[in-house]
Amino acid sequence: MWEARAVPGRGEDLLTWARAQGLPAEPLRRETFRAPGDRVLVITWWDAPYDAKLPELPDPDGELVTRAVHRWRFEVVGEE
Repeated sequence: MWEARAVPGRGEDLLTWARAQGLPAEPLRRETFRAPGDRVLVITWWDAPYDAKLPELPDPDGELVTRAVHRWRFEVVGEE
């Protein structure tokens, strides 16, 4: 999971930037979200062990974001 917060008023620019970022390998699934506060979230699903080395979206230009990108990795534990 990749999450960034854009400079105020630049949320659409960050969303466009995130959508344009390719990865060197294709995940099983990739979803992009936006939220209030000019936040953008990208979630990717991989068929790989939790500790596998996987490609990550890069950090955007510092002039586009207000803080460092946050990244988290999760594993599926079941579906409800």
